This record gives sequence, C-alpha cells and structure tokens, in this order.
Amino acid sequence: MWATLLSVFTTVFLAEIGDKTQLATLLFASDRRASRWVVFVGASLALTTAAAIGVLVGAQVDRVVSRSMLKIVAGLGFIAVGIWTLFSR
Repeated sequence: MWATLLSVFTTVFLAEIGDKTQLATLLFASDRRASRWVVFVGASLALTTAAAIGVLVGAQVDRVVSRSMLKIVAGLGFIAVGIWTLFSR
C-alpha cells in the first residue's frame, strides 16, 4: 500500500509541477483582491475531482482493456502531446 501511495504521489506531483494548471493557480493567487485560501480550496477541489474521475474511469477501463495495452496507449498519448507541443505555436 505504501509503495503504491508513494509511487502515485511522486508521479502526479512531478507531472503537475510547472504545468498549465499550476500556472493558472499562480495567476489567480497573484490577484491582490483574491483570497489565497479561496484559490487554494478551488484548485484543490478541482484537482481532487479530476483525480476521482481518473480513478473511477481507470477502474472501469481495467475491466475491458489489458494493463499492457493501456500502458501502450497512454505512452503513445504522451508522445503525441509532446510532439504537438513541440510543433504548436
């Protein structure tokens, strides 16, 4: 259990550092009129909801798609996003 927790935490934490979501949260928090706690709670709820959707969908996908195929599809998806990012303006 602890190994899974640490693995998920590390992977998601590293994936989220410096991404568009964090930059958007930084932008909202930089507004002097905005409460930092409201920004924190809003961002936390959004990330928790997105993670919950991922867990629920992942549990269902696991029933119809093999784990190895899911890894291949996810890997190709990340590569596609990387290529798109490199060549988009």
